[in-house]
Amino acid sequence: MTTALSNTSLARRAWSIRRHALRMGEVQGQGYIGQALGVADVLATSYFHALTYRAEDPEWEGRDRFYLSIGHYAIALYAALIEAGILPEDEIKTYGMDDSRMPMSGMAAYTPGMEITGGSLGHGLGIAVGAAMGLKRKGSDRFVYNLMSDGELGEGSTWEAVMSAAQHKLSNLICIVDFNDQQADGPSTQALATTPEAPKWQAFGWHAQEIDGNDLDALVAAFDTARNLDTDQPRVIICNTRMCKGVPFLEERDSNHFVRVDPDEWANAIAFLDAHMPA
Repeated sequence: MTTALSNTSLARRAWSIRRHALRMGEVQGQGYIGQALGVADVLATSYFHALTYRAEDPEWEGRDRFYLSIGHYAIALYAALIEAGILPEDEIKTYGMDDSRMPMSGMAAYTPGMEITGGSLGHGLGIAVGAAMGLKRKGSDRFVYNLMSDGELGEGSTWEAVMSAAQHKLSNLICIVDFNDQQADGPSTQALATTPEAPKWQAFGWHAQEIDGNDLDALVAAFDTARNLDTDQPRVIICNTRMCKGVPFLEERDSNHFVRVDPDEWANAIAFLDAHMPA
């Protein structure tokens, strides 16, 4: 079970998540590292401030559920699971290899702590709705968290799940949207008119917050608000994040969905983090 940490400690956890992800990327020479660096603060807040779980028993019935709808973010979640002690750090060297428990796209059958298999986008929130309904019917007070991408807001199945959650008053459901404004074809905001985000969710009956997803103070406050609301509404936290956050020379790169990292740059990125480790 987690114990809420100070924001200074959360910064160190986020730093470690970024470093684990870079080390995995270095193994294969590729990976969705831009997303992993960008969402590290969200994952640190999730696993070391908000979630209840047992690292030694990932299937413990009393846990909060954390669903990764975006399967290609698996490198980010593996990094968080390593930092949380659910996966051993020495498995980093197996990332993406045959028989690894850390395939490049997340698969629940392979990885302890990976609750669902992500692949075709837009299905995670629907699964989370079903899980939240099931937990309510069992009388559980556990929460279901669903981390999804801004690109998934263009999927009709997402909005069907949004409506279902409001209809069934799933106050135990917290959706986290990683809004980095990047998808395979370019900026998400140029693909479909999804903004303004929060008013759309509110119109569908959700309690909505929109924050800077790389600001730990804002993240802690938003997660606390979502958990402690005295309402039967489902909750969403829209996290505006920056791709490659924490490694300036990658942040400045002109790229979108899949960031190009040259062979020598993996070590350079890790060295930069090591030189800027939070106190």
